[in-house]
Amino acid sequence: MGLYIIYIIYIIIILWAYIVTCPLKKQYLLPTVKYGGGSIMVWGCFSWHGVGNLAPIHGIMTADKYVDILTENLEESTLKMDLDEEWMLQQDNDPKHTAKKTKKFLQDCEIEVLEWPPQSADLNPIENLWSLLDAEIQLEKRHNKTVFLNELQLKFQQTDPNYLQKLVESMPRRLEAVIKSRGYNTKY
Repeated sequence: MGLYIIYIIYIIIILWAYIVTCPLKKQYLLPTVKYGGGSIMVWGCFSWHGVGNLAPIHGIMTADKYVDILTENLEESTLKMDLDEEWMLQQDNDPKHTAKKTKKFLQDCEIEVLEWPPQSADLNPIENLWSLLDAEIQLEKRHNKTVFLNELQLKFQQTDPNYLQKLVESMPRRLEAVIKSRGYNTKY
């Protein structure tokens, strides 16, 4: 047993020496994506019927910017998603969602908002969609934000309707899990 361990250590030392002393070869290097911070912020929505618009957010998101995004995208999105007059907007308690300006805009436009308890877990199923899209895009090489955003737009529009329907159907289970866990973390 002692010889075996020494042999493994000897192999590791030889490999380490080889790696340290050999010049780096391009075929063994993986390129990294570098584009100033690496994050892209978007607003998007979906329903049982499909996805709506996907709007890039440039700069810091404020209540003013959020209202602008809703103004520019919400009505068109409801048409894309084939929603009739009976729908509700689901959003969390982010300060820009609960700002007076946002509340006034939603009230003036007669948009019904699903009540969301304060300090609640993030149960919004769109987070699952973002994770899925991010994983799909990360598997492929992206060299800058523009390419990444274009790929995100394409993947978002191609989202499988069955997946969206499963996310919508999961809402009662999500809420039930929060009640059962008395507000603590759930699998969602």
